[in-house]
Amino acid sequence: MADITIWGRLNSSNVQKAIWALEELGLDYASIPLAGSFGGNRTPEYLAMNPNGLVPTLRDGDLVLWESHAIVRYLAAAYGMGTLCPEPLAERAIVDQWTDWTATTLQQGWLQVFWLLVRTPPEEQDPVAIDRAVARANEAYAIMDRQLARTPFMAGDRLTYADIVSGASMYRWMTMDVERTPLPHLEAWYARLLDRPAYRKAVCVSYEELRGRLAF
Repeated sequence: MADITIWGRLNSSNVQKAIWALEELGLDYASIPLAGSFGGNRTPEYLAMNPNGLVPTLRDGDLVLWESHAIVRYLAAAYGMGTLCPEPLAERAIVDQWTDWTATTLQQGWLQVFWLLVRTPPEEQDPVAIDRAVARANEAYAIMDRQLARTPFMAGDRLTYADIVSGASMYRWMTMDVERTPLPHLEAWYARLLDRPAYRKAVCVSYEELRGRLAF
């Protein structure tokens, strides 16, 4: 039985990536709410584990790990080799390619939309900046759509950690009041994700508490 603890508020998209991976792998874990309305992320005890004071942080036995993509990669390799993490190096390289692309490109688009449209109070919103961010996000999702026209999941025929890090954005993207480019392959992939109990539990979490709040 895994001795795993995850710290972080469940309405954090980065925490959701880690929770989704844990649920897909069927691992036992303890979840400790932290940051946001819970606070606790600036205590000396927490900063000793994660000097950034951000979430998530994962402890597995003696290992303490932060950064959501590092956590998801670790869990996939440690507990999902051959499933979430392909064994052949060439296949894993494709998974890493899309995982890194999510961090450098996809998140720069949809997260900016979320901050400008959801987290920013309505009286402070900038419609021009929102439109610009939505266009950037639509461009990134169009790249995913072209990939998903070739394969049912981001890196091939089965779910991998590339789907986890990129798919964690989809619930928010599909429920925000924005003009989304019709992308049939992306939408079909999202429907496949929604069929997964682990996805629904980890990712389909209300973000209403965050609306109009730039900080806690």
